[in-house]
Amino acid sequence: MTAAFHTPIAAIATAPGRGGIGVIRISGRDLGAFVRDFFGRELTPRHAHYLPFSDAQGKAIDEGIALFFQAPHSYTGEDVLELQGHGGPAVLRRLLTRCLEAGQDMGLRLAEPGEFTRRAFLNDRLDLAQAEAVSDLINASSEAAARSAMASLSGAFSTRVDALSEGIVRLRMLVEATLDFPEEEIDFLEKYQAAAQLAKLREQLDELVRQARQGMILREGLQVVLAGQPNVGKSSLLNALAGDEIAIVTPIAGTTRDKVIQQIHIEGVPLHIIDTAGLRETEDTVESLGIARSWAAIEKADVILHLRDARAPGDELDAAITRRLPPGTPVLEVYNKIDLLENGSEPAVPNAPDHTDPGHPRQSLGISAKTGAGLDTLRTKLLEIAGWQPGTESPWLARERHLHALNAAASHLALAAEHASHNDSVLDLFAEELRLAHEDLCAITGQFTSDDLLGEIFSSFCIGK
Repeated sequence: MTAAFHTPIAAIATAPGRGGIGVIRISGRDLGAFVRDFFGRELTPRHAHYLPFSDAQGKAIDEGIALFFQAPHSYTGEDVLELQGHGGPAVLRRLLTRCLEAGQDMGLRLAEPGEFTRRAFLNDRLDLAQAEAVSDLINASSEAAARSAMASLSGAFSTRVDALSEGIVRLRMLVEATLDFPEEEIDFLEKYQAAAQLAKLREQLDELVRQARQGMILREGLQVVLAGQPNVGKSSLLNALAGDEIAIVTPIAGTTRDKVIQQIHIEGVPLHIIDTAGLRETEDTVESLGIARSWAAIEKADVILHLRDARAPGDELDAAITRRLPPGTPVLEVYNKIDLLENGSEPAVPNAPDHTDPGHPRQSLGISAKTGAGLDTLRTKLLEIAGWQPGTESPWLARERHLHALNAAASHLALAAEHASHNDSVLDLFAEELRLAHEDLCAITGQFTSDDLLGEIFSSFCIGK
């Protein structure tokens, strides 16, 4: 821990802008003297005091509630003082400046982004997965995401990870004991049913990976790009999925010149729908720039909805677009305007050759963005492509680093199982794989974490949190 994290910090803890209440938060190792100098009296810990907040000359800046939390019974594990006053930006800035002036002698400074939560982690008030959940709870974009983030903050994810880690440690202890006393010639694998214990641990880890995948989908969602020729209904589909007039819709080809992004939720899963300029050859400079941006968005997509006109399913330009779509990205061929087909007939959807990987075959679907026909099926298809299991909800949110650590641990346990299929001559390799799996799991909760990773995680937080 650097010297900077021993100095007291202060920040406005409420969001920028006007509000009924604004909060100034101060955290430090010993704020007793600061409290006495600032208020001219002691404050009873964990008791609400209604007081004036005065400047250096004794003139009131504001009045409100002062709360003093004595270490270690606080959010950060240090002494914490919260001043809750009126939420005007000017008032809060004056009050923060006054706090910094009053605390100048003890080195009080402005907090960095996420520094309060980082101190909570460093002082063992939260583990790293719980600390990340603070940010996830603030940024949750749906009720489902908020519930799962709160579960993570409460320790649901960490408890499962810790239980799995403990199981691996117990197995490691038996292995290490056998390695320390080889003269006893104990048939370790049979006597302690090591293979059976390992199989159970791998089963528990597989379940944890499955739930983490659900949690990551719920947290991050999908980038869904609407691609296709001009006038196939991309903007109409965006508006239909969003339930609002987000994009301008006209019969004039080339109306959409730049990408339009809208977030929607399906069963709590966030989908970032990106409407792009129609793909075609053009000499219009502005439209050409929009088309170039469309292809750039397509390259970064998690899912591509290739919109086509149901009345002309075999169009050559659509075939050219299909050939240019990036391999490896799931593609859903969406045949729009089925309401305009004669006698309500189904669109003649061709069986286009699949150029995606086997895990994401191209699928086809007929819809009408105008009438809403087929949109429910489209929503279901998007969830299927995302890997979301309808009717289930992840008990916690997860990040890519969590899933990476879980998969790495699973790989090490698989190697350990391979060694277990041999005899005791490879027990040292068996033990090493267990050790590496344990380290991967500990990285999730922060027991083994580099300072660089901590800096990257907490720099994305709000100032004041």
